Amino acid sequence: MHDDIDLDYYKKRLEERLAAIMAGQAAKKSEGPVTLDQTCVGRLSRMDAMQQQAMAEAADRLTDFERQRIGAAFKRIDSGDYGCCVVCGEEISEGRLRFDPSVLMCISCAQKAENKITTCTSSGR
Repeated sequence: MHDDIDLDYYKKRLEERLAAIMAGQAAKKSEGPVTLDQTCVGRLSRMDAMQQQAMAEAADRLTDFERQRIGAAFKRIDSGDYGCCVVCGEEISEGRLRFDPSVLMCISCAQKAENKITTCTSSGR
């Protein structure tokens, strides 16, 4: 772990982001699902509603993933591993942590992982 890292600052940032996520999810739940009367609504309206539903589900998955990353960051803080790359163990730069306190990898490992994903998808795998 970084010896000079301000854990209180990062804990506060993580807590604020988690609170914002939870508030957003609570607001979504209070809205309730939109139902369409199949007999009164046209095909394009139904298709639009289905697309909106798919986009909302994708956003929910991303939000869940972010919550998991924040939870993992709290565990790394508790274990003393916060600020270290989960792949290579090197310190994650302060600027990278300030940008995203839940980040898991140093920039080098993140770029390698991105390149690997890009290579696999472009080769048709």
